[in-house]
Amino acid sequence: MQEVCWGIIGCGNVTEIKSGPALQQADGSCLVAVMRRNAAKAEDYAQRHGVQKWYDNAGALISDPDVNAVYIATPPSSHRAYVLQVAAAGKAVYVEKPMALNYTECKDMIAASENAGVPLFVAYYRRALRRFLQVKTWLDAGAIGKPGMVNVKLYRPPYERDLKGEKHWRIDPAVAGCGYFCDLASHTIDLLQYQLGDIVKAAGFTANQKNLYAAEDAVSAAWQFESGVTGAGIWNFAAGSHEDKVEIVGEKGIITFSTFENEPVRLESDTDTISLEIAHPDHIQQPLVQTIVDQLRGKGACPSTGKTGAKTNRVMDWVLGK
Repeated sequence: MQEVCWGIIGCGNVTEIKSGPALQQADGSCLVAVMRRNAAKAEDYAQRHGVQKWYDNAGALISDPDVNAVYIATPPSSHRAYVLQVAAAGKAVYVEKPMALNYTECKDMIAASENAGVPLFVAYYRRALRRFLQVKTWLDAGAIGKPGMVNVKLYRPPYERDLKGEKHWRIDPAVAGCGYFCDLASHTIDLLQYQLGDIVKAAGFTANQKNLYAAEDAVSAAWQFESGVTGAGIWNFAAGSHEDKVEIVGEKGIITFSTFENEPVRLESDTDTISLEIAHPDHIQQPLVQTIVDQLRGKGACPSTGKTGAKTNRVMDWVLGK
């Protein structure tokens, strides 16, 4: 492609700042069409963001001859169906995370893209953020020696909307795959596999401790990487405190970072103590979007593909006992 001309299916909140402007501002990229089932909201988005075309039907956007790549920004329950439609149309596809409701759906999506000969990318954008690339640089350079253990903690008090009993897709397992674990833990699990290699074994326990909604609000997990590194994680969305911390423990030191909070990345080793504050870009998906555009233009490669995204769903399925 000389220029990647995007269409968005599902121009909701995630596309307002995180991703939509990134499609417009990446080099060699433009946003030419958006779609939302609510026609008034689709038109409003197009007008506010200076997008030429808007639709209330996904098929019309997919068949638009001016669109050569499609970004699917809907909840996970519709990802498989839309990916299959876009692949059948012979267009590149970029799908939000988590990739699908489960690993089986992910495999269907990969097969469809391969059969159609089109690339499939997944929005695990932390793989392209400088803060987390610094962690990978330290690991690859042996700054803490051989890694041996990973500990993950994410504690959050209940969201106000859940205390009020509001209904939304992130806590509906039929739409999200599970609860906040699928929405948030997927980022950390994917990032760790980028930094440390594939997780090949995992198991876990779930609970609904606060009974605010049908999905689980507490998850504990254990896993093993192909390299032999082991790890454990605890996610609690009904906690009385807030903590977001990942520790990678090596034979010569420890690396600490936060998946979601604006905290420094920290290295403590036998010889160094380094704490770096590395800001995220204004449009947080833009670095990953740029790698996608570069690959489609024959100038590089994207680190987050259908095959890598599916591995995160596989781990979550193991933890959730699916």
